[in-house]
Amino acid sequence: MKKVALRLKIFSALRPLPFAFCLLLLFGCAPLLEKPLAPKPPVRPPQALVPVSPQDIPPLKDDLDQVSLEQAVFRSLQYFERLSGKRTYRFGDKRYTVKEMKDSLVLFLRIMKSDDPPGVKEKRIRESFDFYKASGRKEGGKVIFTGYYEPVLEGSFEETEIFRYPVYGIPDDMVTVHLGKFRSKFRGERIVGRVANGEVIPYYNRRDIDAEGALEKKGHEIAWLPDPVDVFFLHIQGSGMIRFPEGGFMQISFAGSNGRPYRGLGRMMVDSGKITEKEMSLRSIKKYLREHPDEMTDILSYNESYVFFRIVEEGPVGSIGVPLTGGRSIATDLDIFPRGALSFIRLRKPLFDPEGEITSWTGFSRFALNQDTGGVIKGPARVDLFCGRGTKAERSAGSLKEEGELFFLVQKKGGKATP
Repeated sequence: MKKVALRLKIFSALRPLPFAFCLLLLFGCAPLLEKPLAPKPPVRPPQALVPVSPQDIPPLKDDLDQVSLEQAVFRSLQYFERLSGKRTYRFGDKRYTVKEMKDSLVLFLRIMKSDDPPGVKEKRIRESFDFYKASGRKEGGKVIFTGYYEPVLEGSFEETEIFRYPVYGIPDDMVTVHLGKFRSKFRGERIVGRVANGEVIPYYNRRDIDAEGALEKKGHEIAWLPDPVDVFFLHIQGSGMIRFPEGGFMQISFAGSNGRPYRGLGRMMVDSGKITEKEMSLRSIKKYLREHPDEMTDILSYNESYVFFRIVEEGPVGSIGVPLTGGRSIATDLDIFPRGALSFIRLRKPLFDPEGEITSWTGFSRFALNQDTGGVIKGPARVDLFCGRGTKAERSAGSLKEEGELFFLVQKKGGKATP
């Protein structure tokens, strides 16, 4: 029924309305009106970023090393170097050019690399930059921070008795339809599907691919892994490093998805009584799946979204086309927040014992760069923090779901890149 509904929706959006129906719309009600109704003014969406007065700027304390900060800033500069000078970025009611965005990062780097003591550096940043705060939720501009990471997984180039679960590249039968090419009102919208009997239908879902073998033996495999749970969470993270038994590594990153909606397992498993609200974490979800293999297919198939990968030289690669930096890169809704921009975040992070159990939480703040996005990272109240690579990053990312604050910085209008 879902496929039929989608077909009808696409068909009705693309075909012209019958001529008689158009006449009815235009003239059918005219005799009832003494004068035409005035068009309603467009409703302006609330601003995603709100200016911050100097006295409301928080202390600019940073809990990470400066090397990682410089690396992340340099990567955003690489992004801006590739762009046309005509592009602009919105901060509240103001717009900034590509040059102004680059100048902001150059000035910030010069301040941070100077020999000034920390207090003087902070004073110069406050004087040189305008601060904007994410509007977030209605209550006080709070945003929800979650985390993601890059897994390091054992894998093989060939299917074996141990390595039986494929990681796929983009299938050659998957097509993307940009609806704006058919009707201007759909500009920016697209659907992903495949062609069957002369029409576009939704692409295979997770059950079709993993349980029914829809892509089996079609040559789209990049690598093979020993654990279907690892494959699933590789999809969720969107990138990974695969280590081979004979030596060597391969870096893979997100290349596309099947266009199906993402649905998280945590809430479903809590609602169905498989885990408790208190237990809901990446670690507990993985544990349950491995202890209940007979339920695994049904649980994993709940999330119909399926991710395809590509091999990259350096990664993981964010959606603005530059490698991410652990602890320094964030993913936001790039339709409302400026790509590549400098930000400042404040929230809590977990502390762990040697066995990986959380012992306490502590507040922290740091500078970060807006270099990625995600399918569920929508609106002004969601941020995903890239926690880095490996087991420690997985622990942090899997436990993080915290309220915090997100600020963006940009050099004041009329300022100079050289302080």
